[in-house]
Amino acid sequence: MEYFRQSSRGTSPYLSSPSQQYEEITYSTYDTNPEVLCDICDDGNTTALKSCLVCLASFCETHLEPHQRVPNFKRHRLIVPVNNIKDYICPKHSRALEMFCRYDQMSICGFCTEGYHKTHNIVSLEEESEERKIQMRKAQKDLKAMIQEKQQRIKYIEHSSQIRKENIEGEKASIMMLFSNLIQSVEKCQTELLDTMDQDLEVAEEQDEELIRALNQEIIVLKKRNIQLENLSNTEDVIRVIQTHPSICSPPESRNCPEIGLRKDMSVETLGKAISNLQQTLNEILCQPVFERVQKHAVKVTLDPDTAHPKLILSQDGQQVRVGEVVRKIPNNIERFDESICVLGKEGFLSGRFYFEVQVKEKTEWDVGVARESVNRKGKIKLKPQEGFWTIALRDENKYWALNDHPVALSLKLKLEKLGVFVDYEEGLVSFYNAASRSHIYSFTDQTFINRLYPYFCPFPNNTRSNFAPINILPVSFTESF
Repeated sequence: MEYFRQSSRGTSPYLSSPSQQYEEITYSTYDTNPEVLCDICDDGNTTALKSCLVCLASFCETHLEPHQRVPNFKRHRLIVPVNNIKDYICPKHSRALEMFCRYDQMSICGFCTEGYHKTHNIVSLEEESEERKIQMRKAQKDLKAMIQEKQQRIKYIEHSSQIRKENIEGEKASIMMLFSNLIQSVEKCQTELLDTMDQDLEVAEEQDEELIRALNQEIIVLKKRNIQLENLSNTEDVIRVIQTHPSICSPPESRNCPEIGLRKDMSVETLGKAISNLQQTLNEILCQPVFERVQKHAVKVTLDPDTAHPKLILSQDGQQVRVGEVVRKIPNNIERFDESICVLGKEGFLSGRFYFEVQVKEKTEWDVGVARESVNRKGKIKLKPQEGFWTIALRDENKYWALNDHPVALSLKLKLEKLGVFVDYEEGLVSFYNAASRSHIYSFTDQTFINRLYPYFCPFPNNTRSNFAPINILPVSFTESF
């Protein structure tokens, strides 16, 4: 019957597996209200109001009228308009799909429930639809959470990108300033060296001119004497020759002239001093940005009284240690050093980076650095990395040592008054700085740390009566040069 033309648009979501449905989904299928046209209207543009599962057609309001008036049509099952109406019909029994078999995951008609699907778990399409809507709402909630999480990640990435850009711009400005200072220092050294050379040349030329003038004067005198000798040697006055001979034959007084050598090169001392000064200046400039980065990892250090040798006296705030005159009677707990006069900080570090500064002004001997948590604390200790200590030391007022497995003598131009200690746990690095001049002193590199690391301090006994000054832990003051 041509009146009831069948629509063959689309495929049924009920007759395919969930995985197949997922594979076939495109963004267009998310449209929950697709436009369905009336199958009867010739213009092909009239929107359908209902679809009939018996007629297998969709009708507009006008053509739906028989289903509301004619008794036989009124018994037909009407649903919301759909394009894929054929997929709502059981292909085996040509009846409307009304139930859902959860065992086979497919839509079925009433006749199907009496046959193959009789013993299966069967529910109405409405119940299954509601169950799936619940799952969809949960999936939607999960999707929203995923979207929100990814949006947060985007914001974090954008923020990190902006921070990175700002940091890079700051780093670029610092590097430009650094190289500008390096260039200025080299140019200044060059100018000073050339000025020194010009001054040396000027002084040498003045000395040469003065010497030439003196020599010319002596030449004039000698020429006069030569003329006198010539005249006397030709005179017939014998008496005058005899009387004048002793004085005229003795050479006139002459200035002692230094040995004159042709100097093609400038003084080795002058050049060496200029290069040494330049090297020191460049080292200070290059060290400063590194030192500033190091300072950013400053931590607060407090001395641990439970580890202090009985002869040590700690300040109430735990920021100062000095050697007392007597050995105090205190518990010899397992944390305490009982023979070596030293103390650890309270805070230990098992990862990351940390930096602290101490004042060692007016001291003649001391040890400062970091120690492993598991170091031996009873009896004599050996300060070297193999035993769990990374320290530098002062002995005899002006002899500095890096206490490596084989001690390394340190040549410092300035006496240490403020010492900085930096540790990068993951990199296996312990570095020491002159915090006053902001210059690097020594680094233990490629170390392996397996325990917590604690700041280590030894103010050393006051045997010479000149080492009475304490070791003070200082707050780190940040000073940026760029």
